[in-house]
Amino acid sequence: MIDSVATVDVALPHGITLSCRVSGPEDAPVLMFLHGFPEAAFVWDELLMHFGDRYRCIAPNLRGYERSSAPAGVEPYRAKHLVADIAALVDLYGGRLKALVAHDWGGAVAWNFAVQHEAKLDRLVIINSPHPATFLRALQTDPAQQAASAYMVTLRGADAESLLAADDYAWLWARFQGGWGGRADWMTEAVKAQYREVWRQGLTGPLNYYRASPLYPPTADDPSVMALNFPAAFVTVHVPTLVLWAEEDKALLPCLLDGLDRFVPQLKLVRLPGATHWVVHEQPQRIAQEIEVALAA
Repeated sequence: MIDSVATVDVALPHGITLSCRVSGPEDAPVLMFLHGFPEAAFVWDELLMHFGDRYRCIAPNLRGYERSSAPAGVEPYRAKHLVADIAALVDLYGGRLKALVAHDWGGAVAWNFAVQHEAKLDRLVIINSPHPATFLRALQTDPAQQAASAYMVTLRGADAESLLAADDYAWLWARFQGGWGGRADWMTEAVKAQYREVWRQGLTGPLNYYRASPLYPPTADDPSVMALNFPAAFVTVHVPTLVLWAEEDKALLPCLLDGLDRFVPQLKLVRLPGATHWVVHEQPQRIAQEIEVALAA
């Protein structure tokens, strides 16, 4: 284990700059970590220190987050652009990853990356992020997941920035304190300060992920998700994949694991009882342990 993490701004060939947290020897095999909403690259710091003695570890702030480029409009946050950012970043760090580790929205990017760029990674590690095919099925047919995902419609709204920023980000704090998790004992004042610093740099980019995605619960006014279909050939992941699933996640329910092996033939699933959506904060050493096992396989 090392005791520090550095920050570097990485300019990609297509004009996007990603602010990254980095650790480890520059000539070591590469691990990459993708964060979710409403987080940022700093959430991976403990894992970057854990693996930084043996691996080159890179945790980018995804486009729209923190000091990374935040293009105007919704279209730049479609999946193809997010995947292109990560593909370009991988190419700048040697062209192949020992593992891609991702949580929540970072996982949405990682699932797509693994399908489209399997030659660029040895294995995939997903932490509480639904595979697009099982998520689509649940949004179309599962009332419990539809209800759990209803917030996505709210976050697509034109006034979502105001809603999230009101009363010192009260809506966001509530997602940590019971909304999608539990008591959030890990949420110290220092961690709160890190989150505030990220959110003050802009909420529109993060919200545009929801606005750009076709995956959100059907409503009477917008049932468009019901017409979607993902052919298996376009969503099947062929690289070895470890899925770590916190079972007390209130936003992403265990039904999202049903039938996952159909789309991930080389799947290892590890359930984490008692853990919530914020398992990266809650159990970083358990996450590190499971990744170690996967890397040694």
